[in-house]
Amino acid sequence: MYEGCSTALVTPMNENSNIDYDNLRKLVEFQIENGVNGILAVGTTGESGTLDWEEHENVIEFINEHTGDKCITIGGTGSNCSEEAMEATEHADEIGVEAVLLVEPYYNGPSSLEIRKEYIAPIAEEFPDLGVIPYVIPGRSGTQLNPQDLAVLAKKYDNIQAVKEASGDLENIRTTRELCGEDFHILSGDDGRTFNMLTSKDISASGAISVVSNVAPGTIQEMIEAVHSGDMERALDLRDSLKPLTELVTVTSKEETPHGESLCRARNPLPFKTLMNILGMGVGPCRPPLGKMTSKGLEKVLEKAREVHRENPEILEPVEDFFSVDLDKRLYEERYWRGLSYD
Repeated sequence: MYEGCSTALVTPMNENSNIDYDNLRKLVEFQIENGVNGILAVGTTGESGTLDWEEHENVIEFINEHTGDKCITIGGTGSNCSEEAMEATEHADEIGVEAVLLVEPYYNGPSSLEIRKEYIAPIAEEFPDLGVIPYVIPGRSGTQLNPQDLAVLAKKYDNIQAVKEASGDLENIRTTRELCGEDFHILSGDDGRTFNMLTSKDISASGAISVVSNVAPGTIQEMIEAVHSGDMERALDLRDSLKPLTELVTVTSKEETPHGESLCRARNPLPFKTLMNILGMGVGPCRPPLGKMTSKGLEKVLEKAREVHRENPEILEPVEDFFSVDLDKRLYEERYWRGLSYD
């Protein structure tokens, strides 16, 4: 169930920051047409932090209805409140999603033991027929589920057979493989490390939950399949052709203020929503406190998109075809990105 590419889908908004379900349907159809294994609804990329719980449930249900049996739906039901996560997971189970993603409880900082005992284990026990995927991302959560506690969960609960790994620590991931066994599914949650996680024999990732696949789903899926089939020459070519896009998950620029230079980090999903709007995919703005790119940041997005379109046009060709857009115009005519930056 977990092998291949699952897309951490953005949540499209209209100009009033309301969820745009018409464009959400189009995004789901685009993913399915390009052969993804699954779609993650309302993860970090889907702006889970600024959707209320009713919106969470509505988006998960909408995506699940439109995926049908064409790909799996993973519901982002994690929270820093175990009761909220339990209630959201109950809804996901009722509507028939295949799995849920439980991000580590952010900000309040439980220990790894507490994450296991007070958060993941109760949910896995309550919903034994629902896949439960812990999400290790200490850079966002401020805490971490350790491989040792993950292994306890994986060996106790049959429905915990995968982890989304975005710790950025390859030794940590190797320990996960060693402790959880060869049949456990490690999913890359970091596009920049996906290839290494797939090809490292002591990690052997099954696939990825990808941000980049919002615009290049077929290419990510093909790269994963190439690695698994042993076609390393093709896999390397695809990795290299995707590199400019992986560099856009976070965009850093140095900005001048009246008090000196300041480092600005535009983090996911802002750079990719900006890119998707330039490409004509109609995803709209992020919800505050996420805002806009700086002009320097926007220029980096344009630079990388142009590089891909120039060097490997086949990667973005599905976007052109599905959304009926002309990237030769959209990537070079200012009217298509006017208003997407602060200055």
